[in-house]
Amino acid sequence: MRELDRAEPLRRLHLVELLAGIEPWDAAERADIVGTAEWVADGAPLYRVRKPDVPAKHLVSYFVVFDEGRRELLLVAHRKAGLWLPSGGHVEPDEDPWETVVRECREELGVPAVPSTFAGERPFFLTVTETRGAGRHTDVSLWYVLRGDPAEIVAYDEEEFDAIRWVAPADLLAEPAETLDPQLHRFTRKLLAALA
Repeated sequence: MRELDRAEPLRRLHLVELLAGIEPWDAAERADIVGTAEWVADGAPLYRVRKPDVPAKHLVSYFVVFDEGRRELLLVAHRKAGLWLPSGGHVEPDEDPWETVVRECREELGVPAVPSTFAGERPFFLTVTETRGAGRHTDVSLWYVLRGDPAEIVAYDEEEFDAIRWVAPADLLAEPAETLDPQLHRFTRKLLAALA
């Protein structure tokens, strides 16, 4: 048995522990946490091995950069999705989801990943969402919250994103849902409740 194969049960156990640490915001998140824990425990393939949709359901780490002083979120205009959403990427087979956040934050925004003061290096939110367009698949997304400063984030991956912008949560909730990641309003409501 390869070393990677021996580590797989420990990675799955760690994922189940991460899921158990997420306080569900609503009934949908509660159901997603339970369903995802069952999916992980069942031994199904978890990691994308071929773009865009093999396997048809796989793990993603999202990270929402949050300016705790100004209380604004950083969003990116994702070229392929055609939506405003948080940064993030697919979890690689040998990666912890937090390691994905660290790698993708450096690649996409050119800054180190700094955990938020209230969530740390653990996922804050979980969603299970079918993607749009060609190569439709299901993203099982662990959402992390990072601290960020607009003065430090001055560049972004222009191959992947058309633009970036900072937005206050109340303004984000007033935006049409069809222009955003389909779960972003739910995430924002959970974030506001955690900050209250």
